[in-house]
Amino acid sequence: MKDRLEQVKARIKQAAENCQRPADSIKLIAVSKTKPAEVVREAIDAGVTDLGENYIQEAREKVNTLAAANANWHFIGHLQSNKAKYAVRLFDLIHSVDSLKLANELNKYAHKNDKIQPILVQVNVAREDSKSGVYVEDTVALLKGIGQLANVSVKGLMTMPPYFNAPEKVRPFFAALRKLRDRIKSENIPNIAMDELSMGMTGDFEAAIEEGATLVRIGTAIFGERH
Repeated sequence: MKDRLEQVKARIKQAAENCQRPADSIKLIAVSKTKPAEVVREAIDAGVTDLGENYIQEAREKVNTLAAANANWHFIGHLQSNKAKYAVRLFDLIHSVDSLKLANELNKYAHKNDKIQPILVQVNVAREDSKSGVYVEDTVALLKGIGQLANVSVKGLMTMPPYFNAPEKVRPFFAALRKLRDRIKSENIPNIAMDELSMGMTGDFEAAIEEGATLVRIGTAIFGERH
């Protein structure tokens, strides 16, 4: 695994150099969903610091088992409002907030836990029915609503583009998220930061980096194929 991880880090560094960005401006999130705790521990030992999970129940066992490892945990799957209380306890950053209802639930439980919960707003750039996320044209209104909540802190945007087996076909969706980020920045919405762009996975992360990704979510290239 160490070899695979080093290869991914080298590719991130190269992609950053290609667009004159410092490599340390991009954070690697190792997507550990479906992988057991002992495999995740191996990844941490190999140098992984940030882990991405899609399912609350599965993540809870791993976060508790690996509590001494001091890893940062990211929730990157679809989050139902009724799981908000668990997400607040478990995760350092929640990437997939797509409604004011969900933001309100996170705010409520963050307040109860005496926590400011960092979140990203998930944008459905391609308007795919199969994917979660707010539409581009509704994002500013959602952010203005979330900005009024005291216990959540918006750090940026996330997207999951359509699946193509060709990075260049995905690039326009990454570029669209970056342009949306820039437009939101210019609006200066109170209590909203636009520091992070979570986009890019094993098949297309170089294109995502070239379009401005700060968080790349990589599973297969680190852990191997899922069974």
